Amino acid sequence: MEGYVHSVETCGTVDGPGIRYVIFFQGCPLRCKFCHNPDTWKMYEGKKCTAKEVVDDILRYKNFIRSGGVTISGGEPLLQADFASEILKECRKHGIHTAIDTSGAVPLSKCRHAVDEADLILLDIKSIDTFKCRELTGKGNEDALKLLDYLELKGKEVWIRHVVVPGITENYDDIEEMGKYLSRYKVISRVEILPFHKMGEYKWKELNLKYELEDTQPPEKESVEKIKNILSKHHLQAV
Repeated sequence: MEGYVHSVETCGTVDGPGIRYVIFFQGCPLRCKFCHNPDTWKMYEGKKCTAKEVVDDILRYKNFIRSGGVTISGGEPLLQADFASEILKECRKHGIHTAIDTSGAVPLSKCRHAVDEADLILLDIKSIDTFKCRELTGKGNEDALKLLDYLELKGKEVWIRHVVVPGITENYDDIEEMGKYLSRYKVISRVEILPFHKMGEYKWKELNLKYELEDTQPPEKESVEKIKNILSKHHLQAV
């Protein structure tokens, strides 16, 4: 099984529990206005490699990640569901904890087999309002919410991730609605509030892409704390 990889981080600490080997797949169907890795969008611009090559490299770091694991990220990793599934299966054989960091933008019918192989799903909810989600990313949130329903049915642990962008997703009414919606899911063990940052802005310029958020600044700490409190009110562990 072959696939396309953008890059690897061998000592990741923000993409799941513990120290993790993080594989960033190439390719993404979304065009998020706040994307900090637009260089991952086109699948065939990545490095082509086999699942065995990836797993062999992971095993070199097994002692370092034994309290953490492996996270497949992107881009959108479920765009290469067969490749992801093969890597996750092999990790399971070696007793390595696995996670998928996904936007949920790929229909479940095309990626269920990969989702089933992971121990944890990090699900990005771009906006609980599907129309705002479409404006922000180019696609509605229907597939992401269907994936969440499936994960609840399977009893698979989920971390929700939400990027706070001033003027776009920094909307307290929307956060309130998201809190109400997510509160009914037992599989959600935490909600990560991710403040918008501009570290990837230079990549847009290098790729000659129009960056619409050039004048947007990261949210204030007080705003992030308010969002945390709104979500906590709905009995969600917001971090």
